[in-house]
Amino acid sequence: MSDDHNKVLIVEDEEQLASLLADYLQHSGYRTTHIRRGDEAIAAIRAEQPDLVLLDLMLPGKNGMEICRETRSFSDVPIIMVTARVEEIDRLLGLELGCDDYICKPFSPREVVARVKAVLRRYHPRISEDGASDPRMTLDEASYSVSCNGRRLDLTTVEFKLLATLVNKPGRIFTRDQLMDNIYSDHRIVSDRTVDSHIKKLRKKLDELMPDTDIIRSVYGVGYKYEPAE
Repeated sequence: MSDDHNKVLIVEDEEQLASLLADYLQHSGYRTTHIRRGDEAIAAIRAEQPDLVLLDLMLPGKNGMEICRETRSFSDVPIIMVTARVEEIDRLLGLELGCDDYICKPFSPREVVARVKAVLRRYHPRISEDGASDPRMTLDEASYSVSCNGRRLDLTTVEFKLLATLVNKPGRIFTRDQLMDNIYSDHRIVSDRTVDSHIKKLRKKLDELMPDTDIIRSVYGVGYKYEPAE
């Protein structure tokens, strides 16, 4: 996939760092826009319609958490959070607000470019009309079933909702709480082990028709994500 049509919005108040990131991204074929203040970010995201946002956590005017939360109310644009704060609570909060990746300072600009490429590969048009981003998989919402490699896979309602939630946002990390909210409309209280049990059963069924394809990945201490098969 050519990257020359992809626009990255850099929201970073450190001028030197922003300039360095822009140079590396442009060298890799991306177009970049840079803003320095958090309270200008939402307007910029709406106006620029970027393909991805590199969002610093600590910004003047409005912090990255607030920007991420507000952005998710109107856009699914991929967001990579950039921060020097490595506390686990910040990491989890960032993921729960809907950021797609998380990178801690100090970092190599090459690493940032690699992360940008990885996130954009997940997001760009590989999702078919039936909602599956793996061409070998078709989701049938009417029958709560999945077809893999042309063979029908019968799932329970909960298993189907779980798979559909993950498949419709390839690469997005979902916490167990988020998955429970999606699969239980009555918002019943269930334990983390319940979600893990459903995931285990779902993986076993998928493996019968798509062996050696680990498309539902565990993210240690956070939850799960769907990685389309290559």
